[in-house]
Amino acid sequence: MVYLVKTPNAFKPFAADMLWSIDQTPNVVYLTFDDGPTKEITLQILDILDEYNAKATFFCIGGNIIANPDIYSEILMRGHRTGNHTWNHMNGWKYSDFSYLKNVLQCDEVMRTSLFRPPYGRIKRSQVKGLKHRFTIVMWDVLSGDWSADVSPKKCLQNVVKNTRSGSIVVFHDSKKAEKNMLYALPRTLKELSEKGFVFEALPEMY
Repeated sequence: MVYLVKTPNAFKPFAADMLWSIDQTPNVVYLTFDDGPTKEITLQILDILDEYNAKATFFCIGGNIIANPDIYSEILMRGHRTGNHTWNHMNGWKYSDFSYLKNVLQCDEVMRTSLFRPPYGRIKRSQVKGLKHRFTIVMWDVLSGDWSADVSPKKCLQNVVKNTRSGSIVVFHDSKKAEKNMLYALPRTLKELSEKGFVFEALPEMY
């Protein structure tokens, strides 16, 4: 699978109504986790983050919140933030605007948040228009590639550490598919970037 690890700065102005990074935050990195909450995996992430006093943002699937309410509550209890990731990981390119917006709002019924991330990053401009007055649509600056079978754990770590800058929004996943790469890369990312003077914060609720 071909994907861009680092979002080119030249691209961002063409989608300025979505959030790609927060460049005015020196030495702050925004770690994000998509697709949970997931049994066992999400709790391991929370424990790793605690070791570094790091806060993060979890973009949750509505169906997974219903399946794992205690884990979702634990995310919030430990001081992290959550965002909407649709009810069932819907690909916006494949659905009508009506179906897509309905799916997002279904998720919103179980988690009130102003943050939204489209699964796969795939969203039509018409869908952006329909959502941007209700949500901050959060994309990313750095993709870890943790979900990809073509990416080794060491490459996943390299993707993040070599490309993260002040204000970067970094994507990991708390999913079974990403588990091996993510659990290798996350603690090492926290260690290496902490040693470089970075701190880790949750995204602001509204941007």
